[in-house]
Amino acid sequence: MIGFIGGGNMAEAMVKGITQSGMKDIMVSEPRSERCGYLEKTYNVKTTSDNKEVVKNCSIVILAVKPQNMDDVTADIAGSITDDKIIVSIAAGITLSYLSSRLKTSKIIRVMPNTPALVQEGMSVLSLCECIKDKEMSMIRGIFSSIGRVMVLPEKYMDAVTAVSGSGPAFIALFAEKMTDAGVHAGLSQGNASELAIQTLIGTARLLETGMTPAKLREMVTSPGGTTAAGLKVFEDKGLKEMVDAVIQAAANRSKELGRA
Repeated sequence: MIGFIGGGNMAEAMVKGITQSGMKDIMVSEPRSERCGYLEKTYNVKTTSDNKEVVKNCSIVILAVKPQNMDDVTADIAGSITDDKIIVSIAAGITLSYLSSRLKTSKIIRVMPNTPALVQEGMSVLSLCECIKDKEMSMIRGIFSSIGRVMVLPEKYMDAVTAVSGSGPAFIALFAEKMTDAGVHAGLSQGNASELAIQTLIGTARLLETGMTPAKLREMVTSPGGTTAAGLKVFEDKGLKEMVDAVIQAAANRSKELGRA
């Protein structure tokens, strides 16, 4: 059985993906009774308000709580962890060493998913110890593949991952928002500007998904002395490269600050 401690948006996205991929036997621990009722009715899962009940009944336990709640949650379940349990944490900044010291087990996988998991288009990056067996890893991959793509990287890259793919949806959403605002300023209606901006982002992503590099796509769209060239020159003059570098570095640094070793 797969268990979740925490029944928020990311847990729901995973439950949705798991159930749609055909996996069953899911239990969710969630303190809000109305949320439990919703999850039971929508996804036909078992719910409880007792974290230890999830640990007792499930071979894979996914910690889907906020980082600031991790001290309390690990203290609550530590005594119930046995050698046959695989612990998966999706809390930003919470390190493998922190979890191992708190839960007295090394069978832990740290994951950084992102918000597009809500529509099964997520990017999940996994870090783990060598003690995880291939069969166990295959099961975990299956869970996260149900909500998008999966990558495995050493834990030392997790702060950069958090900045690029964890925080990235907010950065891209901000660009879409400002592109829409600029379209309105140029004379479009709000609805038309929004549709143009969003579909352009979606279509561009699909093109890049074919393997075309961003540089090649930019080259295809840009004619010498044309409208795109005029716009790109403003990005260059305003220091877009330096700004994006600073944004990613700020997010990565904050991830390090929030992390618990």
